[in-house]
Amino acid sequence: MKFTEDTRVKIPVILHLIRLGYRYLSLKEQHWDKETNIFPDLFTAAVGRINPGIAPDDIGRQLKDLTLLLDNDDLGRAFFEKLSDRSGIKLIDFDNFNNNSFHVVTELTCENGDEEFRPDITLLINGMPLIFIEVKKPNNREGIVAERNRINERFKNPKFKRFANITQFMIFSNNMEYDDSDPEPIQGAFYASSSYSNPVFNYFREEELFNLTNLLKPLSEETEIAVLKDNNLEVIRTNPEFQINKDHNRPTNRLCTALLSRDRLAFILRYALVYVAEPGGIQKHIMRYPQLFATKAIERKLNAGVKKGIIWHTQGSGKTALAYYNVRFLTDYFQSQQVIPKFYFIVDRLDLLQQAQREFTARGLIVHLIDSREAFTRDIKAAQALHNHHGKAEITVVNIQKFRDDPDVVTIKDYDINIQRVYFLDEVHRSYNPKGSFLANLSQSDTNAIKIGLTGTPLLGTDYNSRDLFGDYIHKYYYNASIADGYTLRLIREEIATNYRMILQQALKDVEVRMGDVDRKYIYAHPSFVKPMLDYIVTDFAKSRGALNDGTIGGMVICDSSEQAKQMFELFNADYAESLTVADDVTDEMSILQAAEPAAVYQIHAKETRKIKRAALILHDIGSKQERKEWVEQFKAGEIDLLFVYNMLLTGFDAKRLKKLYLGRVIRKHNLLQALTRVNRTYNHFRYGYVVDFADIRQEFDATNKAYFEELQAELGDEMEHYSRLFKSAEEIREEIEHIKDVLFSFDTENAEIFTDQINQIQDRETALALKNALADARSLYNLIRLQGNTEFLQALDFNKLNILYREASHRLDLLNLKADLEQGVDLSGLLNRALEEVIFEFHKVGEEELVLADELKETLRRTREALAANFDQQDPQFVSLKDELERLFKKKKLSEVTQEEMVANIGTLNKIHDRIKELNRQNNLLRQKYRGDVKYARTHKRLREHGGLSEPERKIFEALLGVKQDADGKVLNNSQILNNESYFERQIVSCVLEHFEKQQKITLSAKAAGDINRLIVAEYLNEFNTGARTW
Repeated sequence: MKFTEDTRVKIPVILHLIRLGYRYLSLKEQHWDKETNIFPDLFTAAVGRINPGIAPDDIGRQLKDLTLLLDNDDLGRAFFEKLSDRSGIKLIDFDNFNNNSFHVVTELTCENGDEEFRPDITLLINGMPLIFIEVKKPNNREGIVAERNRINERFKNPKFKRFANITQFMIFSNNMEYDDSDPEPIQGAFYASSSYSNPVFNYFREEELFNLTNLLKPLSEETEIAVLKDNNLEVIRTNPEFQINKDHNRPTNRLCTALLSRDRLAFILRYALVYVAEPGGIQKHIMRYPQLFATKAIERKLNAGVKKGIIWHTQGSGKTALAYYNVRFLTDYFQSQQVIPKFYFIVDRLDLLQQAQREFTARGLIVHLIDSREAFTRDIKAAQALHNHHGKAEITVVNIQKFRDDPDVVTIKDYDINIQRVYFLDEVHRSYNPKGSFLANLSQSDTNAIKIGLTGTPLLGTDYNSRDLFGDYIHKYYYNASIADGYTLRLIREEIATNYRMILQQALKDVEVRMGDVDRKYIYAHPSFVKPMLDYIVTDFAKSRGALNDGTIGGMVICDSSEQAKQMFELFNADYAESLTVADDVTDEMSILQAAEPAAVYQIHAKETRKIKRAALILHDIGSKQERKEWVEQFKAGEIDLLFVYNMLLTGFDAKRLKKLYLGRVIRKHNLLQALTRVNRTYNHFRYGYVVDFADIRQEFDATNKAYFEELQAELGDEMEHYSRLFKSAEEIREEIEHIKDVLFSFDTENAEIFTDQINQIQDRETALALKNALADARSLYNLIRLQGNTEFLQALDFNKLNILYREASHRLDLLNLKADLEQGVDLSGLLNRALEEVIFEFHKVGEEELVLADELKETLRRTREALAANFDQQDPQFVSLKDELERLFKKKKLSEVTQEEMVANIGTLNKIHDRIKELNRQNNLLRQKYRGDVKYARTHKRLREHGGLSEPERKIFEALLGVKQDADGKVLNNSQILNNESYFERQIVSCVLEHFEKQQKITLSAKAAGDINRLIVAEYLNEFNTGARTW
């Protein structure tokens, strides 16, 4: 049989796409433009249909124009604008999306001269190849990472520019479930927008329920045969593996439904793609799935008449981008109701205003800025919706920092009802005090306005309830999900030894002796205190670049005061800076020196990158706004090594290369979460961001995390209640051939696809290795039998099928080895290196720990609960033991009232319980599948195995029980009343037991053993009959 990526993934996906409404085209019967891969006949018919009255010559000119547009070095931006245009000749009918044509082809070659590549599947919308799908079989070598590297190389090649430009997005899959423990996209189904370099592979986790009955059309036998014939694969039609992979719930099919069903595809092509002007050139972004579902959640709220709400998306998940996407989406939403929307993005700091302006401008929005109360008053009184005269999409960014406490309230009772104001309020966990005037101004200026609050941290411990002000949560995306999706990193806290503090205490005494009783901030800013701290920071940072093997990372020092920051910067310039120019005095109580021309301090020379020679001081009273902006940009560009800050840049500051945060003071509540997550952005394959803790933030972090957990509890319900419900329920050559059969007994060796699914759940390399060795023995035995001519043994095992299974087991073991190598090679070596450092100066690091946020505990609780609930054999001694262990954990104390250390320990304990119950469920499910999904016989099999008394191999017991099952099921089916007469049913079953155990399998039973087996089987049937319990 054929068992390849074509038969296992590609052909089943094509058939699934046909069910989604795509028509299959055989390339043997088509012609197309090899320069663009546009199909002219399909294009002409579709464009003519959706533009009634258009002349054929005009369609021909459109086709030629598209070919020219695809030659641009703009990643297809001009083509995309033409594709999205709804004012002239339409290339896609977005008003009636079903009016377009949808086709699927396979192996459509992208060629230019002698270079070419062939995507596995290409989707044509109105004859244009807008999407392609690359598939690999499960456990392919190097996983999906190999596909990412391959497409990266292809689209870097200028010869493939037209194909990169016309491609709107791509899907890559090896038909496996995601492995959330690995940040690299090794296995699963991913989607990406086209890119000339390094496409971002996005996870997709469905949040809505599809009506699959309406969505998926029946697949006719004629169509299936035609597709198989066209691909010369008629022979696979009856293969069980092929039948399994046609299921709509296979990973690749699931992603195709999520992205390529009609409504979703229309939404993505219309709203989910954007070109972003980035420092390295233009990039094309596609909505992340939380942004997509947040947008749809906003639509549902508006449809229900709700005018306000909060979106809680963790830091680093793209809230500014979400606001941009919604400007596009809501513009159409309101215009369809003959209402003109006007959009505002409200921030409370100048740097956030500048950052928002930069983000929106990069995405092509016209940005209007307001940073005074007077300007805001004029704007909300104005009747026009746009400030620009070109009709382009626009957003007004408002900085309320300087006017939020003004008592005057602007009231407009005669506002234009045809203008719908939409306010996006950034970081609603702070700054919007209901006692101040800003919210009153906002509410009373337009009582019909829509207010959407954005936050990356939960609404913790404020003096007022933000949810009363802004409404309930519209959509939530937690930190843990963001880590699993590869958008943010975990955090490591490095603790500084207490003997350092003792030495600093001595330094403090020396200062106090010399200076008398002074403000402690000046003591902490004294050179005696600052110098050893700075020396440690610079040395640690240089070592980190070496240990982490990345000379491009940046660091930030959050100082105890602005005075300390100034002193630290002065000492840095004196001891470490590359060069100094003329310096002016900065007059304050401590006469701190500051470079007058900071730009000159940060001269860039191509020297050893691990030397720390360039720093910037970011304080509100140092430099002009423009200078501070330039220093921040230089840091982002890698031209500055360290930033010294006090209050600025702690929130809303995004620099992916910032990977080390030095905390010189304790930060409170949500601001602590905000500051910590400055280092959690993904960057160069890092697995962690690092926090060096001089101030001992543990107590504050624990308190903040407790509040975070309670906010999660309020949102997600009490996990403990789920557990209590669960626990109330009381109710998983001949000898060598025999040995191989026994080893393979737990697995489905009849169907290679089910076998692959089963081994994909194995996480332990030793288990995978044992399986591979058993299959290798079978292969060796096959060769030996053929060599010796003992052909009668060839019937004992399906050696051809076992050879395929051997390859699958080998691939799984290779993938497990690759994961282990990645885990140990990327960052763990860096952790080890730094843990073993010989630290100089007067103090040293005493350890490091991961900072675990409360939603990880919450998620672990949920996973463990669901895994326990999924177990169908709750009399299993192993299950009872795990349940008791979990109950003991819950009886200790409330899980939310724990320290960071206890939380980590609880998560560790829960993860161990979860892993063990997951492994128990895996073994149970293997056994259930042996009994064709019947849990009655799986449980009976286990009870016989536990109680002993039968010395025969497990496989023979299985064959006997399976025979009993077939006979007993037949009796129940043929006589629906049999279970009403228990004694009669017992007599019927006993004869089945004796027939199949003693006669068929030659297993000698004592009277007691026969009675025990009989009682177990009868009890299972009666329990199912009386309670209606499911057996599948």
